[in-house]
Amino acid sequence: MTGGEPPVIAVCGVKNSGKTTLLCGLIPLLTAGGLKVAVVKHDGHDFVPDVPGTDSFRLRQAGAQGVAVFSARRYMVTVEQPDVALASVIGPLQGADLILLEGGKASPFPKIEIVRRAISEGPVCDPEGLLALCTDTDFS
Repeated sequence: MTGGEPPVIAVCGVKNSGKTTLLCGLIPLLTAGGLKVAVVKHDGHDFVPDVPGTDSFRLRQAGAQGVAVFSARRYMVTVEQPDVALASVIGPLQGADLILLEGGKASPFPKIEIVRRAISEGPVCDPEGLLALCTDTDFS
């Protein structure tokens, strides 16, 4: 795949529906096919972006608005700001062929929704943007 922005597909479902499990099975298949895949994970709560006790954690706790850690092979940037826009997170991932968004049921991106009988009462995504429904139940 070349040129333009990579497509984004959201993998949605209620908590514990199997989004991460599906992605962990799907990513090796896509990469074996030659695609560079990036993932953006939405956290509906808040999260600790670093391991307590590390230098970067300590610097952030000391009041740094942003902390970046890098090596010859990877980097991680943590920025404290209100109202983080999804576009600002996707921007640095433009080198990928495909971006998978874990969560984002209200996002404007096409979606794959997981609906498991034991966890969900039914789909939560707007059917207009639904590419696929992965389910173990019949909704008829």
